[in-house]
Amino acid sequence: MLLLGIDLGTSSIKVSVVDSLSQQCTASTQYPETEIPIISKETGWAEQSPDEWWKNVQEAILKLNALDKYDPKEIGAIGIAYQMHGLVCVDKDKNVLRNSIIWCDSRAVKLGDRAFKKIGYDKSLSRLLNSPGNFTASKLAWVKENEKDIYEKIDKIMLPGDFIAMQLTGDVTTSIAALSEGIFWDFKKNKLSKDVFDYFDFDKKIIPDIQPVFASHGLLRKKVASNLGLREGIPVSYKAGDQPNNALSLNVLEPGEVAATAGTSGVIYGVSDKLDYDKQSRINSFAHVNYTEENPRIGILLCINAAGITNRWLKNNFAQDEGYVKLNDLASKIEAGSDGVFVIPFANGAERMLGNRIIGAHVLNLDWNKHTTAHVYRAGQEAIAFAFRYGFDIMKKNGIKPSVIRAGKTNMFLSSVFKKAFANVTAVPLELYNCDGSVGAALGAGIGAGVYKTPAEAFTKLEIAERVEPLQESIYNDGYQKWKAHLQSIARMQEDLEA
Repeated sequence: MLLLGIDLGTSSIKVSVVDSLSQQCTASTQYPETEIPIISKETGWAEQSPDEWWKNVQEAILKLNALDKYDPKEIGAIGIAYQMHGLVCVDKDKNVLRNSIIWCDSRAVKLGDRAFKKIGYDKSLSRLLNSPGNFTASKLAWVKENEKDIYEKIDKIMLPGDFIAMQLTGDVTTSIAALSEGIFWDFKKNKLSKDVFDYFDFDKKIIPDIQPVFASHGLLRKKVASNLGLREGIPVSYKAGDQPNNALSLNVLEPGEVAATAGTSGVIYGVSDKLDYDKQSRINSFAHVNYTEENPRIGILLCINAAGITNRWLKNNFAQDEGYVKLNDLASKIEAGSDGVFVIPFANGAERMLGNRIIGAHVLNLDWNKHTTAHVYRAGQEAIAFAFRYGFDIMKKNGIKPSVIRAGKTNMFLSSVFKKAFANVTAVPLELYNCDGSVGAALGAGIGAGVYKTPAEAFTKLEIAERVEPLQESIYNDGYQKWKAHLQSIARMQEDLEA
């Protein structure tokens, strides 16, 4: 059997077909060729069109079929990974009511903070494992408060992957994992949070039917199957947020195991068997893909909004014609430490690990007589690694102390500068694998369809592509301490200005 995986990213849609027997990718592609824009009508806002997502998903699948590397009729199940925390609102006819407010949107922070205070800090953290913050529930509260006409038309709300599954099957479902990432789920009572729904005055009828992550979320509609060259009736048998899915694709399923990604955002994701939470909600805890009430598996997630997007901004504004390969090559010619240049990269909305503050981006210590754009390129990549270290130190205080970190050999981990800085500044060996979110989603579909008896069985042929050992080079730790001091100085200066 062949398995189709769809990865709904912020920048593009990636799709892969995997042979269930060999567990190897048969074909893979992405669409569109240029990065999907983020609509930002106000400072701190970030939206995308769900209808555009659906159009791009269809184009990606047709593009994949056109590679002629497999028979589309042999695809037996579909899995979906998706950008987390987004809000999709549809009416009773399943029409989209507004653009999706996506993960890096900051408009609902104050609403979430007020809910955190009213519900109670201890109660929120012990039951929701998080502050409501600027997650999906708070975004829905913003719509309720600011777009009353739209809110009154809402029949169902969804996470982005739920929406794509609805378009494929006509059925509207969600999961405990999805609801936990939206901050709708009470882990102590193992049901929708009465506290959240009462405080925001939401009607629970807007929540779709709840299914396990690995289960049928509907069968492919005849018309859609015909348009995409697939068989009618095959199941969408897996849906998960991109970070839990990335962990799944790296066989990170059990307590103590840790995965990382460095795409548009940067993430370290560890697994725990305890209902753990950070008292300051700087890192977040959600139900992992294999979570059950009887056998809890909690994903402890550090998210850095401004990771690969920093690298992208530098490329687009200083090296438009060069591309990432050339940018990485230029950065590698500069010595570690970037000759004293530092970048503070937090220009993609509120950063949870910084207390939901918007710090912005800053380039420090430039000398017109000796520094070049290559110094800024390297400083930018080192800054992303330093941001990972800052959050990783918080995770260690919360009990996440891995012996190795696993990541896909893609995005920022293709850069020799970044992966060396990452391993050295975290002081943890880095294992890289030739896998990605769409392959993980395909294998997840196999688990949900019963092709594999357990999640672990789907990854018996996963092999390490590269291992990067930390060399304990003092220049990285010294550089991090100076970078951290600059960050704290900027934060203090902003606090003084806001006082």
